[in-house]
Amino acid sequence: MELLTEEREAVAAACRRLAAAGLVRGTSGNVSARTGDLIAVTPTGAVLATMTAEDVAVVDEHGDQVDGRLAPTSELDLHRSVYARYGSNAVVHTHAPAATAVACVADELPCVHYEMLQLGGAVRVAPYATFGTTDLAESAVNGLAGRTAVLLANHGAVTHGLTLAAAVNATELLEWAADVYLRASALGTPRVLGQDDLDAVVAAVAERQYGRTHKA
Repeated sequence: MELLTEEREAVAAACRRLAAAGLVRGTSGNVSARTGDLIAVTPTGAVLATMTAEDVAVVDEHGDQVDGRLAPTSELDLHRSVYARYGSNAVVHTHAPAATAVACVADELPCVHYEMLQLGGAVRVAPYATFGTTDLAESAVNGLAGRTAVLLANHGAVTHGLTLAAAVNATELLEWAADVYLRASALGTPRVLGQDDLDAVVAAVAERQYGRTHKA
Protein backbone atom coordinates (compact mmCIF):
# COMPACT_ATOMS: atom_id res chain seq x y z
CA MET A 1 0.00 0.00 0.00
CA GLU A 2 1.36 3.39 -0.99
CA LEU A 3 1.78 5.98 1.75
CA LEU A 4 0.58 9.61 1.50
CA THR A 5 -1.08 9.09 -1.88
CA GLU A 6 -2.89 12.45 -1.87
CA GLU A 7 0.16 14.33 -0.62
CA ARG A 8 2.37 12.82 -3.32
CA GLU A 9 -0.12 13.85 -5.99
CA ALA A 10 -0.22 17.38 -4.55
CA VAL A 11 3.58 17.66 -4.38
CA ALA A 12 3.92 16.54 -8.01
CA ALA A 13 1.22 18.99 -9.13
CA ALA A 14 2.93 21.83 -7.24
CA CYS A 15 6.22 21.03 -8.99
CA ARG A 16 4.58 21.18 -12.41
CA ARG A 17 2.86 24.45 -11.51
CA LEU A 18 6.10 26.05 -10.34
CA ALA A 19 7.91 24.85 -13.45
CA ALA A 20 5.20 26.21 -15.74
CA ALA A 21 5.54 29.59 -14.00
CA GLY A 22 9.31 29.60 -14.51
CA LEU A 23 10.04 29.44 -10.78
CA VAL A 24 11.98 26.19 -11.03
CA ARG A 25 14.02 24.78 -13.89
CA GLY A 26 15.32 21.32 -14.62
CA THR A 27 16.10 19.48 -11.42
CA SER A 28 16.68 22.62 -9.33
CA GLY A 29 14.32 23.08 -6.40
CA ASN A 30 12.33 20.80 -4.12
CA VAL A 31 8.88 20.56 -2.57
CA SER A 32 7.43 18.66 0.36
CA ALA A 33 4.19 18.17 2.27
CA ARG A 34 3.81 16.67 5.72
CA THR A 35 1.04 14.70 7.34
CA GLY A 36 1.70 13.56 10.89
CA ASP A 37 5.16 12.04 11.13
CA LEU A 38 5.48 11.38 7.39
CA ILE A 39 6.76 13.70 4.66
CA ALA A 40 6.13 13.44 0.92
CA VAL A 41 9.15 15.04 -0.75
CA THR A 42 10.55 15.41 -4.25
CA PRO A 43 13.37 13.06 -5.24
CA THR A 44 16.92 14.06 -6.00
CA GLY A 45 17.83 14.48 -9.66
CA ALA A 46 14.29 14.43 -11.07
CA VAL A 47 12.91 17.04 -13.49
CA LEU A 48 10.24 19.04 -11.69
CA ALA A 49 8.29 19.94 -14.83
CA THR A 50 7.44 16.29 -15.42
CA MET A 51 7.13 15.18 -11.79
CA THR A 52 4.58 12.45 -11.07
CA ALA A 53 3.20 11.13 -7.81
CA GLU A 54 5.13 7.89 -8.35
CA ASP A 55 8.39 9.89 -8.39
CA VAL A 56 7.75 11.44 -4.97
CA ALA A 57 9.49 9.83 -1.99
CA VAL A 58 8.09 9.40 1.51
CA VAL A 59 10.29 9.73 4.59
CA ASP A 60 9.62 9.73 8.30
CA GLU A 61 10.46 12.53 10.73
CA HIS A 62 13.97 11.13 11.13
CA GLY A 63 14.61 11.28 7.39
CA ASP A 64 14.44 7.53 6.85
CA GLN A 65 12.74 6.59 3.58
CA VAL A 66 9.61 4.49 4.05
CA ASP A 67 8.12 4.54 0.54
CA GLY A 68 8.91 5.48 -3.04
CA ARG A 69 11.24 4.14 -5.72
CA LEU A 70 13.50 7.22 -5.84
CA ALA A 71 15.76 8.67 -3.14
CA PRO A 72 14.66 11.97 -1.57
CA THR A 73 16.17 15.38 -2.31
CA SER A 74 19.61 16.30 -0.99
CA GLU A 75 17.91 19.23 0.78
CA LEU A 76 15.88 16.90 3.01
CA ASP A 77 17.50 18.34 6.16
CA LEU A 78 16.28 21.78 5.14
CA HIS A 79 12.68 20.58 4.94
CA ARG A 80 12.89 18.56 8.14
CA SER A 81 14.42 21.52 10.01
CA VAL A 82 11.59 23.85 8.96
CA TYR A 83 9.01 21.31 10.09
CA ALA A 84 10.75 20.77 13.41
CA ARG A 85 11.08 24.48 14.19
CA TYR A 86 7.79 25.88 12.93
CA GLY A 87 5.29 23.04 12.76
CA SER A 88 4.51 23.77 9.12
CA ASN A 89 2.87 21.28 6.79
CA ALA A 90 4.59 22.24 3.53
CA VAL A 91 7.95 23.60 2.34
CA VAL A 92 8.94 24.92 -1.09
CA HIS A 93 12.53 25.64 -2.15
CA THR A 94 13.23 27.29 -5.51
CA HIS A 95 15.94 29.05 -7.48
CA ALA A 96 13.41 31.51 -8.93
CA PRO A 97 15.25 34.17 -11.00
CA ALA A 98 14.10 37.45 -9.40
CA ALA A 99 14.30 36.13 -5.85
CA THR A 100 17.73 34.64 -6.51
CA ALA A 101 18.97 37.87 -8.10
CA VAL A 102 17.99 39.84 -4.99
CA ALA A 103 19.64 37.18 -2.83
CA CYS A 104 22.89 37.71 -4.74
CA VAL A 105 23.05 41.42 -3.87
CA ALA A 106 20.90 42.51 -0.94
CA ASP A 107 20.86 41.72 2.77
CA GLU A 108 17.07 42.02 2.81
CA LEU A 109 14.14 42.39 0.45
CA PRO A 110 12.48 45.44 2.00
CA CYS A 111 8.73 45.81 2.32
CA VAL A 112 8.04 47.83 -0.83
CA HIS A 113 4.43 46.66 -1.18
CA TYR A 114 1.79 45.93 1.42
CA GLU A 115 1.10 42.47 0.00
CA MET A 116 4.44 41.45 1.47
CA LEU A 117 2.73 41.43 4.86
CA GLN A 118 1.50 37.98 3.82
CA LEU A 119 5.15 36.93 4.03
CA GLY A 120 5.56 38.60 7.41
CA GLY A 121 7.02 41.85 6.02
CA ALA A 122 10.56 42.42 4.80
CA VAL A 123 12.23 39.16 3.75
CA ARG A 124 15.66 38.40 5.21
CA VAL A 125 18.59 37.09 3.19
CA ALA A 126 20.11 34.19 5.11
CA PRO A 127 23.92 33.82 5.05
CA TYR A 128 25.35 31.61 2.33
CA ALA A 129 26.05 27.94 3.01
CA THR A 130 26.71 24.97 0.74
CA PHE A 131 23.58 23.25 -0.57
CA GLY A 132 22.46 20.10 1.19
CA THR A 133 24.29 20.90 4.44
CA THR A 134 23.08 21.30 7.98
CA ASP A 135 24.62 24.79 7.88
CA LEU A 136 22.26 25.75 5.09
CA ALA A 137 19.28 24.26 6.93
CA GLU A 138 20.15 26.19 10.10
CA SER A 139 20.71 29.43 8.18
CA ALA A 140 17.35 29.14 6.42
CA VAL A 141 15.41 28.21 9.55
CA ASN A 142 16.86 31.15 11.49
CA GLY A 143 15.99 33.51 8.65
CA LEU A 144 12.38 32.32 8.66
CA ALA A 145 11.70 33.54 12.22
CA GLY A 146 8.39 35.40 12.07
CA ARG A 147 8.22 34.93 8.29
CA THR A 148 6.81 32.53 5.74
CA ALA A 149 9.68 33.22 3.32
CA VAL A 150 13.44 33.62 3.39
CA LEU A 151 16.02 34.30 0.69
CA LEU A 152 19.20 32.24 0.65
CA ALA A 153 22.29 34.27 -0.26
CA ASN A 154 23.55 33.40 -3.77
CA HIS A 155 21.20 30.42 -3.87
CA GLY A 156 17.43 30.90 -3.93
CA ALA A 157 14.42 31.00 -1.65
CA VAL A 158 12.42 28.93 0.85
CA THR A 159 8.78 29.32 1.82
CA HIS A 160 6.59 27.33 4.18
CA GLY A 161 2.96 27.18 5.19
CA LEU A 162 0.20 25.29 6.94
CA THR A 163 -0.84 23.94 3.53
CA LEU A 164 1.02 23.22 0.31
CA ALA A 165 -1.17 25.76 -1.48
CA ALA A 166 -0.10 28.41 1.04
CA ALA A 167 3.59 27.62 0.59
CA VAL A 168 3.29 27.74 -3.22
CA ASN A 169 1.38 31.01 -3.04
CA ALA A 170 4.11 32.45 -0.81
CA THR A 171 6.71 31.43 -3.40
CA GLU A 172 4.74 33.15 -6.16
CA LEU A 173 4.25 36.28 -4.05
CA LEU A 174 7.92 36.40 -3.11
CA GLU A 175 8.99 36.20 -6.74
CA TRP A 176 6.53 38.95 -7.69
CA ALA A 177 7.78 41.20 -4.87
CA ALA A 178 11.41 40.56 -5.82
CA ASP A 179 10.63 41.42 -9.43
CA VAL A 180 8.87 44.65 -8.39
CA TYR A 181 11.87 45.57 -6.25
CA LEU A 182 14.32 44.90 -9.07
CA ARG A 183 12.27 47.00 -11.54
CA ALA A 184 11.92 49.84 -9.03
CA SER A 185 15.65 49.73 -8.26
CA ALA A 186 16.39 50.22 -11.95
CA LEU A 187 14.51 53.53 -11.80
CA GLY A 188 15.93 54.80 -8.50
CA THR A 189 15.85 54.03 -4.80
CA PRO A 190 12.61 52.22 -3.96
CA ARG A 191 10.42 53.71 -1.24
CA VAL A 192 9.98 51.36 1.72
CA LEU A 193 6.74 51.20 3.69
CA GLY A 194 7.13 52.23 7.33
CA GLN A 195 5.58 50.54 10.36
CA ASP A 196 2.74 53.09 10.53
CA ASP A 197 1.89 52.33 6.89
CA LEU A 198 1.88 48.60 7.56
CA ASP A 199 -0.21 48.93 10.71
CA ALA A 200 -2.77 50.91 8.69
CA VAL A 201 -2.92 48.11 6.12
CA VAL A 202 -3.54 45.51 8.82
CA ALA A 203 -6.35 47.63 10.24
CA ALA A 204 -7.89 48.18 6.80
CA VAL A 205 -7.78 44.47 6.00
CA ALA A 206 -9.59 43.64 9.24
CA GLU A 207 -12.17 46.40 8.78
CA ARG A 208 -12.96 45.74 5.13
CA GLN A 209 -12.43 41.95 5.14
CA TYR A 210 -10.02 42.51 2.27
CA GLY A 211 -9.51 39.52 -0.01
CA ARG A 212 -12.98 38.06 0.57
CA THR A 213 -16.01 38.26 -1.68
CA HIS A 214 -19.06 40.12 -0.38
CA LYS A 215 -22.68 40.23 -1.39
CA ALA A 216 -23.63 43.40 -3.26
